[in-house]
Amino acid sequence: MTPPAVVLAALEAGLDMIAICDHNSAANVAAVQEAAGDLLTVVPGIEITTAEEVHVVGLFPNVETAEVASDEIYYSFFGEQLVMDCEGNLIRGEAATLVAATSLDLNDTVAFIKKHRGLAIAAHIDRRAFGVMSQLGWFPTDAGFDAVEVSRHTTDDAPRMAEFRGFGLAITGSSDSHYLNDIGRTSALLDMYEPTFDELVLAVYGVDGRQARRA
Repeated sequence: MTPPAVVLAALEAGLDMIAICDHNSAANVAAVQEAAGDLLTVVPGIEITTAEEVHVVGLFPNVETAEVASDEIYYSFFGEQLVMDCEGNLIRGEAATLVAATSLDLNDTVAFIKKHRGLAIAAHIDRRAFGVMSQLGWFPTDAGFDAVEVSRHTTDDAPRMAEFRGFGLAITGSSDSHYLNDIGRTSALLDMYEPTFDELVLAVYGVDGRQARRA
């Protein structure tokens, strides 16, 4: 999962835009953006683990904002994550348990993302672990989410999809790729004028014919 390999896999999958969302960190986003150049739009993101062990995806307008948010996230120190440059060379190891829960509860996590001008997306809400519904037992409609993400394991005709649509939020798809061959397995169709973060926000909210939906 080096930056050049991620970019190549995304292009081969026919994607125009991807989001890099490491657990509780944005340290690799800039390298992937540099590796992509003008070939692919790379949205800065962080997959934040709340105190309730709910995964929330934050997408941010630029890498500087994402890195500031990343630096503010508290985590326990143990284990390792690799931070690379745009060519896939190792810069350093991150000596932190980045998959561990932060001290932020769900509402604070969404507010934290919004403070940094980001989109807050409830990650893989159909999964049996680390989704908001599996962890809490219900979907908090007042939490302030901008969208919900459904994994590739739930089909569009599954009974649960009616429940998810009832939340009144854009439903996106994500491959949640931890391996190269997962990239592009599930994606979102974004009807917008150009592949930018600002247009993404408008698509999520369905402004002037724009739309975000599962592919």
